[in-house]
Amino acid sequence: MKSKAHHNGELSSWLTIGAFDGVHLGHQRILSLLDQGAACQNCMAYVVTFFPHPAVHLNAIKGNFYLSTPEEQDFLLSKWGADEIITFEFDHDFSRLSPRDFILKLLGRVSFSKLLIGYDFRMGADRAGDHAALKELGKEFGFAVEVVNPVMFENAPISSSRIRAALSSGRVEQANAMLGYAYAVSGEVVHGDGRGRHIGLPTANISPWPMKLIPATGVYAAFTEIDGEAHPSVISIGYRPTFYAGGIPTFETHVLDFSDSIYGKTITAHFIARLRPEEKYDSVDALMAQIKCDIINAEEILSNATKPTRISA
Repeated sequence: MKSKAHHNGELSSWLTIGAFDGVHLGHQRILSLLDQGAACQNCMAYVVTFFPHPAVHLNAIKGNFYLSTPEEQDFLLSKWGADEIITFEFDHDFSRLSPRDFILKLLGRVSFSKLLIGYDFRMGADRAGDHAALKELGKEFGFAVEVVNPVMFENAPISSSRIRAALSSGRVEQANAMLGYAYAVSGEVVHGDGRGRHIGLPTANISPWPMKLIPATGVYAAFTEIDGEAHPSVISIGYRPTFYAGGIPTFETHVLDFSDSIYGKTITAHFIARLRPEEKYDSVDALMAQIKCDIINAEEILSNATKPTRISA
């Protein structure tokens, strides 16, 4: 472990800036370089990020968007090398800062000698703070700028937007490959309508953070983390068309070989693979026959899967 030395205002810290939603493999490359470089200089590794996400503010996005909650993001950033995290509130006034004014604002919080940025990074009003502009500011204020190349997946750079698109179409395996870990959603277990228990298939209804992106409707093989232990599970996301017409989508996990009461607990679903899309069946018996197949398929997939790592403290 590196010594986390403070240098009383000297230009010694290393720093990176970004939204870092999901902290995917591309972000992890930047963080690794930041951590290693700061360790070699015996200085602090700072990560500067924003909340809300700039795209959420600028595009007035509502509902499910984020790959990580603020708490998950902080945990993951620290896990991959951040010594300190500075989060700026991204509002209208902040969005209109010029790149120079932003750097001045940042220097008011922390002194740094090295800035690492992603290959497509831009900041400031009208996204004027590109690589060239930042290097000029570095000459003025005494810091070096290093541009980090992207991590590629299927012949294209990994990005949070690609991961959101994969999850939104149910392609959790591709999302996981870009994240470097199993996509996970946490939430409190709340009471449902008892339908699952009534048909002999008890499920835990999860109430996640409203802004968290939920994978597409369907049935998934997953691990459900309860009190720090990962249990094989089958997750259903959707409208339960066999029983209801329309309504509000539910997010339920059936934890295999588990019977303890977990109402009120916060649990985490780690998605491993999509088993099938949501379907309407002609009878409960037909649905139960399919669920038995789902459980068998999930058990086989999960028996060969690596148990997930935590995404939050």
